[in-house]
Amino acid sequence: MPIELILFLLLFATAVVIARLKDLFAAAMLTGIFSLVSAGLFTLMDAVDVAFTEAAVGAGISTILMLGTLSMTARNEDQQPFRWLPLLVVLITGAVLIIGTLDMPAYGDFQAPAHQHELYAGFIETTREEIEHIPNIVTVILASFRGYDTLGETTVIFTAAIGVFLLLGHRMKHEQEPAPDAQPDDPSEAGNES
Repeated sequence: MPIELILFLLLFATAVVIARLKDLFAAAMLTGIFSLVSAGLFTLMDAVDVAFTEAAVGAGISTILMLGTLSMTARNEDQQPFRWLPLLVVLITGAVLIIGTLDMPAYGDFQAPAHQHELYAGFIETTREEIEHIPNIVTVILASFRGYDTLGETTVIFTAAIGVFLLLGHRMKHEQEPAPDAQPDDPSEAGNES
């Protein structure tokens, strides 16, 4: 059994468990595990840049954001009534996505259109001439030819980090402020204040 199939089955099992959990802390932790397994799957599919972003944003910062949010809310989910319409929308969307992939070339097929584009040959041939100081061709492509895409990924990570800092800073600010009607514990302190 190929490792990709094992990871995909693990993703499916994790998603089912997350959907059935009522403990939001456990669901947040399993969501981080889901993202980490997804990053491993992307790595096996030779999409290392996507795997890095998934690990940093999905397993890292998103998990911190969810845990920070849970520290301000209830830990358990209130049971919601079952609704058929969202389930129907998900099933129809999933069926359309599966039907849309039926005419795609097989995974790893060298004859796939994505592998036949002349752009890749151009990258390989001109990289050493155009950019001399970076020896790794993947780094050159990510930092130069795909610079806007990398900038977008970096912006997503930066925005998520700012969200974490704002969330945690707001939480610490509320913890440090005394309640307006709080009385001092020591009676001598009350006498010193007057």
